Amino acid sequence: MFLTDRQIEIVAIAKSSGRVLVEELASRFSVTPQTIRKDLNDLCDAQVLTRIHGGATFPSGTENVKYEARRQIAASEKQAIGIAAVELIPSGASLFINIGTTTEAVGEALANHHELMVITNNINVANRLRLFPAIEVVIAGGVVRGSDGGIVGEAAVDFIRQFKVDYAVIGASAIDIDGALLDYDFREVKVAQAIIANARHVILVADSTKFERTAPVRIGQLSQVHTFITDHCPVPSIRNLCLENNVKLIETNGQSR
Repeated sequence: MFLTDRQIEIVAIAKSSGRVLVEELASRFSVTPQTIRKDLNDLCDAQVLTRIHGGATFPSGTENVKYEARRQIAASEKQAIGIAAVELIPSGASLFINIGTTTEAVGEALANHHELMVITNNINVANRLRLFPAIEVVIAGGVVRGSDGGIVGEAAVDFIRQFKVDYAVIGASAIDIDGALLDYDFREVKVAQAIIANARHVILVADSTKFERTAPVRIGQLSQVHTFITDHCPVPSIRNLCLENNVKLIETNGQSR
């Protein structure tokens, strides 16, 4: 499903408040209630939102937003994060890239690098980078998740453990105020933990909407990463954790520390 700008904003509002109402949205966007109902019906048909009487709700903290919708949410912010991340990765390096739409933005930005070895459990990253002869792509084996092309499971974990790389690029579905990095699928989390354990420098990439969400499975802690790249960090406790644990915080809106 392709989301319009209005639909993307409706999803963002639903994320922050938990629900949206037809009349309020019609007033906010200066359109008819019928137009908003169509937007909500489209979003609910795509399982991005859940319909309720008079509006819609955002999925619970145990369910992720569908892949195509995630790709479009904060798309420009993810692109900027990807560009900032690859500036830290020199040609000739080895790196992991795991599952996620923000990590995919990093893969997109690697096109001009040379002599890279990229090990990934993300079919979308592998399919993109295979086009560049100067980049060697190694893909994990395991169960392919049909929803987003992620490769998960014990076979993928065992595969990752064979390597020790220079950099890891990881994402998270949610970041708690205590610095916990969270996700929805425990199988994906096991792979992410193996990636963190087998990289010399861990780069966390996550846009600021991840501070507004929750998820049930713990990947690890912010203190386990070396660099955190986001568009904006509005949470004081996260800033403090970065300072206390010597995590370099890069904000693509122009701030870094």
